[in-house]
Amino acid sequence: MSIAQETMARDDPYRISLGGRYMGLPGAVLAERSLASKRVISAYGFWIFLLSDIIMFSAFFAAYAVLSGETAGGPSGKQLFNLTSVALQTGCLLLSSFACGVASIGARARENFMYYVGMTATALLGAAFLFLELRDFTSMIAQGAGPTRSAFLSSFFALVGCHGLHVTLGLLWLLTMMAQVFAKGYRADIMRRLLCFALFWHTLDIIWVGIFTVVYLMGVAV
Repeated sequence: MSIAQETMARDDPYRISLGGRYMGLPGAVLAERSLASKRVISAYGFWIFLLSDIIMFSAFFAAYAVLSGETAGGPSGKQLFNLTSVALQTGCLLLSSFACGVASIGARARENFMYYVGMTATALLGAAFLFLELRDFTSMIAQGAGPTRSAFLSSFFALVGCHGLHVTLGLLWLLTMMAQVFAKGYRADIMRRLLCFALFWHTLDIIWVGIFTVVYLMGVAV
């Protein structure tokens, strides 16, 4: 390739000025490569977001591990945690992750019934999870075990509440994706967003398994 061709390739990589032809490749092939490049960039950026979120939760986990014994004479996790309710929350979130996977399969297959049923089930199970969690929070606060009672409770509400906030935002994102598919169909950009949503939702599931183990099971055992 000459210097002039290299300069043109750098300034106009898809040869838009020449009708979309570059190095003998037709415009359709170049457009497909452009879409693939967008998918790679979107996935890369979203993985960076997920990793930053995981780092943030790691900091909350570390703070909880340090402060879990600092009850200031107040109630401990063994006295406060309702494992039956927490087990129901865990079941709802795990099932919602399965339903999200079904919705993803339906989207790839362009099966509206599978997609909408999967997304609706994900939304309902996520809402049930939030309802049970808020009920537990309300019960704890009514007993005088709010986030200001002790360092232990401050770290608990910060960690578990932050996860609950992420689930809430995930539900809003889910409803947005359902509306976008209904209005625009299974376009390439919509499918990229659906993939990002599924990764986000499954990540929340993994984080909750950590919370269930470290906060609730170990908290009751101590």
